[in-house]
Formats: sequence, structure tokens, C-alpha cells
Amino acid sequence: MDRRRFIAGSVAVLSAGAGWRAAAADQPTTQDQPFDAQAVRRMAQELARNPYKKPDTSLPAGFTDLSYDAYRSIRFRPDRALWRDEKLPFQVQFFHRGFIFKDRVDIFEVSGGRARPIVFSPSLFDYGDIKPPPEGSNMGFAGFRLHAPMNRPDYYDEVGAFLGASYFRAVSKGLVYGLSARGLSIRTADPKGEEFPAFKTYWIEKPAQHTGSIVVHALLDSVSAAAAYRFTIRPGETTIYDTEMALYPRNDIGEVGIGSATSMFFFGANDRDGIDDFRPAVHDSDGLAVRNGRGEELWRPLTNPRDLQVSYFGDVNPRGFGLMQRERDFFAYDDLESHFEKRPSLWVEPIGDWGEGAVNLVEIPTKEEIHDNIVAFWRPKEPLKAKGEYIYTYRLHWGAGHPNPQNLAQFVQTRTGAGPDGTRRFVLELVGGMLGSDPKATVSSDKGEIKNLVLQPNSQTGGMRVSFELDAKKEPVVEMRAQVMQQDKPVSEVWLYRWTP
Repeated sequence: MDRRRFIAGSVAVLSAGAGWRAAAADQPTTQDQPFDAQAVRRMAQELARNPYKKPDTSLPAGFTDLSYDAYRSIRFRPDRALWRDEKLPFQVQFFHRGFIFKDRVDIFEVSGGRARPIVFSPSLFDYGDIKPPPEGSNMGFAGFRLHAPMNRPDYYDEVGAFLGASYFRAVSKGLVYGLSARGLSIRTADPKGEEFPAFKTYWIEKPAQHTGSIVVHALLDSVSAAAAYRFTIRPGETTIYDTEMALYPRNDIGEVGIGSATSMFFFGANDRDGIDDFRPAVHDSDGLAVRNGRGEELWRPLTNPRDLQVSYFGDVNPRGFGLMQRERDFFAYDDLESHFEKRPSLWVEPIGDWGEGAVNLVEIPTKEEIHDNIVAFWRPKEPLKAKGEYIYTYRLHWGAGHPNPQNLAQFVQTRTGAGPDGTRRFVLELVGGMLGSDPKATVSSDKGEIKNLVLQPNSQTGGMRVSFELDAKKEPVVEMRAQVMQQDKPVSEVWLYRWTP
């Protein structure tokens, strides 16, 4: 699915729908309904007790085969935004169905213990040259986006969007859209094919006059499971999504992904093989960061591999993980349109103990920057059992930096190039932390040989540079690990890298 091309340009297109009890019955309602904090969880449990029903993807004539450009031409009318005239701290706009967004979602406003359906109307949209659907048709919506005064007090910036399957995105102050989160991943990178759970109904709580947060409830359904979500969203310097998830499997699920993030890595200083491009780098994220249950800080630079790669970082009770964009210099990308230096990082912070499992990193080959080819998520060690209830609570941090940084130097850049005698040279840049007066670098590999290791100050960055050569000795895959120590005490995070020819 070519998600990147359409999402990158379609943040100005939207629509809405109806029916909360109808969500289980697949019949829209135009009536207010009682709503309480446990309503969505009860609906998810009820869904999971019954066989899965495919969503309704039927559309009026003229909307079934819209091109990307035609879909983009359908614009939501900003003056029709939810709460536009009430001077509340948030407004909501809606996405129209069409193009690859054929699934209908129903959306409700929650206020005073009641859920009121937001009813679709063609009058909400400017269709340009496209013939609108008949007035009175209840198409429902494809998703919605949230607006709030974030960069300046007199303008409602777009701060987040829910659109397509279980995908959602956010930005923080001064940044632009980049990577996405997902409500749930199932069978990612499975040769038999991935299952894509989808949000089918949303309930948006009407915010109080002077609040800094908004609450969104969501009902997810899939062949293998149903789930209920509660997002408490707080825009700012770092935008926070406090996430409560209750998952109800229809059948045993072994290949599940919790806290999923999806991003794009096309090429960078560590991986330019076969690239002919005027830009030095193109990526929404440049590495996976992990803070494991033992307190170690791990950094794994991303690659665009020749073949599908899946990496596992086993752990017990992880403290956090995320796909990060560390390089913030414009000239590292030199792209006046995409501004990759302004793409947010996404850090997943588990709340409570998640037990034993692994952070999974999936790297998918791509020949174009329009595809999201990177996925990271937590996979529990034990399968989730049918008819069970699984509760996960976590905090999503969308921002420019690493939340709650430790006092350790970070590897901010990995560069590679040809070395002498058929070796591969690696140059790693470290900044921050307390590197001390006599640090020592250690570099190891599971195969091959590490040669000519040098650690030296970098006067241009104020940090340190680690350089070495890898003699792979014709091995097809080599796993490497590097760290800087001070008297046997770590003063940097751990750098991990998988080299393939």
C-alpha cells in the first residue's frame, strides 16, 4: 500500500459517520446514546465473542476508483470544523472516503455522558471538479484530524490524524508529519501475509474550555482480535498520547505487535549503496532506540536492506523503545520540500510491567521514498490466548528529542565507506554525556575481525569519533557492538549494527 504518497499530501482531506451500538451491529444510528468509560471495552468484548465481519467498503458511483490527485481535491471546509464557533482549545475536521480509504468509520462527539453521532453531509466538503454524492447519503467518514493552537495562540495547527486501518500520526511544536503509529500489528513480515486490524468507530470527548488535552476512544476490529483504546492527547513541545488498550483475541495470536511504529528509511550516510540522488540522506527515522529492562541504552541505525531483515532485542519489562530522527541539520538532507530534519521521533514508554518478550525491528527493501519500510513493536514471548483479556498501557512521545535522556553520550551519526584491503570502514560520531578525560572504545563482532580501532576528540562537534575497519572474511552477515567506557563504567549508549554486503 502506497501510504506515504497519499498521506503526505492528504492531510487536508476528510469525512465523518454514525453509530456506537451500531458499531457492533454494522448499522449506523442517528440517535444519541448513553456513554461511559467502559462502553468501548464492552463493545470490544462483544465483538470478539462473535465471528469477524468484513467492513463495509461500498461507495457511491464516482468514488470507488478515485485517483490520488482526485482524492486530494476533495477538501473539508474549515468553517464546518467541530467546535469551530465555541472557542474551545481543540477543533476536529474529517476525512472523506475514497482512493485507498474505502473503509467506513463512524465518529461520535461525547458530552454529558451522551454520544452524539457526527453525521456525514456533502456540505462539509468542497469537491472541486468532482460530482458530490447525493445530499442525505450517509457515507460515513474515513477518519479525522485534530487541531489546536500549538505554535501560536491565534491559529489552530493540525496536531494529529487518524486515517487508514489502525494508523495514526502526530506532530509537536515546530515539526511536520513523518512516521506513524499503529493500534495493533499482526503477522508483520510473515511470508503468509500481514493482517491489518482497523479502527471502525471513534468517540471524541468534547474538551473543557481551558484544558490542554483531549480524549479519543476507539474500537478496533480484525480477523484475529477486537480491542478498545483510550487516547489522552496533549499537544506541545512534545506531543503526548497516553494510551490505554484492552485486547480481546478471537483466536490464539503468536505474532502480535504492541506499541507499533511505522517509518521510512530510504538512504543515509551509513547506507547509500546504489543511490544516485542530490540529497545526502532521505529518511523519517535514522535509528531504533531501546531502553531495556536492565537499564541499558541501545542504538541501532536503520538500513534499507537488499533482503527483508528482522531483528529481535529480547527483554523483560522494557522501559522504552522508539524510531528516532536524531539528525536535525537541514544540510544533512538538503530538501526544501520534505524537511526531513523536522520529522518527529516516536518513543514508546510502557506503563507497568510488560513481562518477557522482544522489541522487533523489521526493515523492508524499498526503491522509493514513498513507502513506509520500517516497523518496530513489542512482541510478548507467550502467544495471546483466545477469549482472554490483555491490558497494555503506554505513553507515546512525539517530538524532536529523546524523553528522559540518560547521562550517556549518544551515537548521532554512522558513516561507512570502503576501507583498505577489502575491509569496510566505519566512522561513528558521539555527542553529549560525560565522556571524561580517558575514555576507551570497545568494538566487537560475532564474525570477521575488527581492525584499526581509533577513538579521538572531534573539535567540530565537541564530542568523540570512533573509527574502525571490519574485515568480514566473506561472511554474509556480521553483527557488531560498540561502546565507550571510562574505568569499566559505560559513558555512552551501546551501538549495534548488522552488516551485510
